[in-house]
Amino acid sequence: MTQVIPDEFWQGVAQFNSGDYYTCHDTLEALWMDATEPQKTFYQGILQIAVGLYHLSNRNWRGAVILLGEGTNRLGYYQPDYAEINVEKLIAESRELLTALQVSGPENVGEFAQSIKNTGTYSVNNSTLQVPKIEKVTAE
Repeated sequence: MTQVIPDEFWQGVAQFNSGDYYTCHDTLEALWMDATEPQKTFYQGILQIAVGLYHLSNRNWRGAVILLGEGTNRLGYYQPDYAEINVEKLIAESRELLTALQVSGPENVGEFAQSIKNTGTYSVNNSTLQVPKIEKVTAE
């Protein structure tokens, strides 16, 4: 059965990808509250990643780490893709960021937040990584 994904979801995706994580959370939370499974947990996973990124922007290391972890765990069921979204890539990018935050510790959260705000990237072991984005599945 094909799942019908509402226009508001795509609005939330655009908000997420533009770095407007707080608004994305509001948009997806409204959908999540009224959704049934399997969409309910899917929306929740994405909105938790958005809130994790919002916490990171506010230099809240603990909140960022907890919500990035919870969001990626919730989305595991939907791999490799769901609702035209490349879930596998979103999870991988989110987990890379989560691991980098955990390794660097709370004392370096400001550097992550500033780099992400300025460039949309962060550095780990002389590599520059992109902040997680939600991408549509590409046809092969």
